[in-house]
Amino acid sequence: MRPDDLKTKIFLDSGNPMETREALALLGFLDGQTTNPSLVAKNPQVKRKIERGEKFGLEELKDFYKEIVREISSLIPAGSVSVEVYADRNTSAEEMLRQGTEMFSWIPNAHIKYPITSAGLDAAERSLAEGMRVNMTLCFTQQQAAAVYGATQAGKKGDVYISPFIGRLYDRKENGLDLVKNILRMYQDGDNHVEVLCASVRNLEHFFGALKIGSDIITSPLAVLKDWRTNGKKMPEEKFMSYARGTKIPYEELHLHHDWRKFNIIHELTDTGLEKFAADWNSLLR
Repeated sequence: MRPDDLKTKIFLDSGNPMETREALALLGFLDGQTTNPSLVAKNPQVKRKIERGEKFGLEELKDFYKEIVREISSLIPAGSVSVEVYADRNTSAEEMLRQGTEMFSWIPNAHIKYPITSAGLDAAERSLAEGMRVNMTLCFTQQQAAAVYGATQAGKKGDVYISPFIGRLYDRKENGLDLVKNILRMYQDGDNHVEVLCASVRNLEHFFGALKIGSDIITSPLAVLKDWRTNGKKMPEEKFMSYARGTKIPYEELHLHHDWRKFNIIHELTDTGLEKFAADWNSLLR
């Protein structure tokens, strides 16, 4: 069951409904699940097909993704399921919105994942105007988070997530949890319509660190949730400080109500992440 002192929502990061079932059995609860093209590529059914030397047609792959998402949604109907559009650096806002609109119709509890690019933010702004929910992904800077806040002001709490990828910052010897802390601090001056979803959680240390600083949501692979269960689903101790590793990311004084287009949203890890997701998706196509 859910620990009484747990305020953070716990999501599973996986494109495999079998892992959804396992996480539910393991924890006794699950607040949501995040998916992306790379996780779809890791789905056991997909891997078996590729190992046989077979690939998907585009519509066939989209239908497979839809089936996965619908199965996950049926297992956690009260939770959120994030579904990601295909996007590379050349994908227009119109194309992202077209995909997002279609994906949002797949299930009743979808959040559509858009990248934090100019086109992605434009698509998100228009999606919210049409009554959709969004998850802005591949966040690596506070400026990107400020832009997300500005572009999504039509949303209310529950409509908008932002996903800072802490593990990829730690790969560069930067303190990824500093970014989460900075975003949470900056959003205190706002209306709480954006929830911070800590992503790219690689280990229990990252998980406990995100709990400690009060991330609204944490999405983790099944292995990390298993480790948490082994530790009794405990909250981090008051003295827990071991997350403070890597180069410190300083806080920036930013004004949330500026035009989102005025913020610097460029970051090489966002570009790299887009390329990786696109490559993993395209690798499945014949």
